[in-house]
Amino acid sequence: MTRHRLTRRTFLATTAAGAVAGFPLPLRAQPKTFKIGVVHPVTGPLAEPGQACRLGAQMAADAINAAGGIKSKGGLKLELIVGDTQTKPENGRVEAERVVNQGAQMLMGSFDSGSTSAMVSVAQQKRVPFLIDIAAADPITANVAKSVRDGEQKVQYVYRNFPTGSSFGRKAVQYFTDIFKEASVSPKRVVLMYCNDLFGQNQARGFQAAHKAANPSWEIVEVIPWPEPPSDLSTEVSRAKAAKPDVIAPITRPASALLLLPEIAKQRIEMLGIVGPGGPGLYESGQLAQLKQNLEHVMTSVPWPNFKNPKTNAVAEEFRKRSSGKTFDTNSGYSYDGMFVIADILERAASLEDPDAIVDAMKKTNYAGGLMNYGGPIAFNDVGDNANAIPTMIQVLSQKPVAVWPREAAVQKFVFPRPKA
Repeated sequence: MTRHRLTRRTFLATTAAGAVAGFPLPLRAQPKTFKIGVVHPVTGPLAEPGQACRLGAQMAADAINAAGGIKSKGGLKLELIVGDTQTKPENGRVEAERVVNQGAQMLMGSFDSGSTSAMVSVAQQKRVPFLIDIAAADPITANVAKSVRDGEQKVQYVYRNFPTGSSFGRKAVQYFTDIFKEASVSPKRVVLMYCNDLFGQNQARGFQAAHKAANPSWEIVEVIPWPEPPSDLSTEVSRAKAAKPDVIAPITRPASALLLLPEIAKQRIEMLGIVGPGGPGLYESGQLAQLKQNLEHVMTSVPWPNFKNPKTNAVAEEFRKRSSGKTFDTNSGYSYDGMFVIADILERAASLEDPDAIVDAMKKTNYAGGLMNYGGPIAFNDVGDNANAIPTMIQVLSQKPVAVWPREAAVQKFVFPRPKA
């Protein structure tokens, strides 16, 4: 029998073969991940947009990791620690603290302004950089920026990619005026209706302030708030009808839209159309399924994906498959972009162990790869807001929300006045 001497070369070859065959090799340290706390309302009245946000963020993280992770940091992968506010503003702080205690080094969220405001205090106290993907109330960032200017806090850890309520207002007034002119109609009487929470109050103030500054040919003849969430809106709609509106301008939440639009139809208000200054509840897949013809021809000014970009269409198709047929929209789109902005920040940060180094990179952001309609690259001003974040006027046509204004964003011609049933 022939004997074989075990050489070093033979040993190494045998060991490698054993690894291929399934024999264990000595354990090696697994690559570290960078943990991001992603908090949204995935249950409760805001569950549909919150779930869209979460899926958009996860899709983006998956794409970043599949492309090699954070390349300047050795291919570091992103790991999401998800949270659910349950559509309760006070849970913003609870969930932010929980994900930070579980190791989150950055935060992203949170859709509604109330829970986002609650998350801000955690970010500032614990020195955790926080990118707001969706939340419009101006004070969220403005108050932090002021406290830093006044020397009450040293560093601003909170930055926002979403349009503010005041910028919503300015664009809404501009879009209303442009569309009325383009349609060759002259509405005079606009009734503003809004959900009376932090978001609705801020949006309504922004719209009214912008209207006063622009002094257009149309008037806001009545302002009607409702408690959010409402149990009945017949009284508020009766007030709107009594004001003889040419246009009703609603700022809604999904739950309130389910009551508002059927009530408007029930009371048979004669008007040119429904045009929202900005708010959810008028474009989501679930809303379309429930409201059906009550949403047809409704317009609203919201941030919207740039479907003239082929990449957007590819991501939208993946989102459709992963969401059982839902539309890639305001919510999924801004959360998707937000995760890519975070990846860009991490690529450029001098250190990921020092939150102030991450903030320094945030301040220098100039990201042009977003899939939403922007007025320029994503960049943060001295308040911490992206001034290039702008809404698009969309309209529900043949039961599908599409961009209709401004011209450079439009994929279809708007229909106004609203055809009579």
